[in-house]
Amino acid sequence: MSTYVYGITANSHPALPEDLGGVGDPPMKIRVLEQGELAAVVSDAPEGLRPKRKDLLAHQAVLAEVGAGGPVLPMRFGSVAPDDDTVTGVLAERADHYQERLRALDHKVEYNVKATHQEEAVLHRVMSENPEIRAMTEANRQSGGGSYEQRLRLGEMVVEAVKARESEDAAELRRTLEPAAAAVAAGPESSGWLFNVSFLVDRDAAEEFLAEVEQVRKGHPHIELRVNGPLPPYSFVEPGPAEHAGSAAGGPGTTEG
Repeated sequence: MSTYVYGITANSHPALPEDLGGVGDPPMKIRVLEQGELAAVVSDAPEGLRPKRKDLLAHQAVLAEVGAGGPVLPMRFGSVAPDDDTVTGVLAERADHYQERLRALDHKVEYNVKATHQEEAVLHRVMSENPEIRAMTEANRQSGGGSYEQRLRLGEMVVEAVKARESEDAAELRRTLEPAAAAVAAGPESSGWLFNVSFLVDRDAAEEFLAEVEQVRKGHPHIELRVNGPLPPYSFVEPGPAEHAGSAAGGPGTTEG
């Protein structure tokens, strides 16, 4: 049977509760695979696993239980290896890397910050900042709306100005929040967000980081901010450019479903 991997920790990690269950229905029994100074928290992988709410919560609950006892390198939901030997083989192969990551992520959590523009507010800001757009808008109004070409040109100018404002706001958000974090990792680009970045934050500095986010929110009423966390540091299992190391992706010989 395939092996479902929740996370990697040190073999000196405190024992987990015997009744701790994982994904699946009924919940699969949690096991610990040891290899040298490392250990992987696993269970059998249920057949036909899908990202249902019950199993997503079970995955998070196992990581929360492990994380309460010390640092853990979390695997994303759906990380499956062919068997136990594959998992322990990768632990042996990448032992130095995983031990370094456990030290780097000790006592740290992840906060994901997403931002989008409030449409009416950003349009008002773009108009106030761009005299050419204001002049063309007024000229079109006085001429009964303007010609098709004039309206088209005005629309193009507004779109360009909004895109420029998105880039400027994203850069400012990162400059403002990055000093409060130990590392940053950009999330996947999406047309729905002008900013999608995860921040690695020391647990003791979490309130300071969230206060900084709140200051940004108050000072930029045209931006809507969404903060998700504290989370297991999924985005930092592999070192990124912000940590001055080579970057890679993926888990311990796993696939993600």
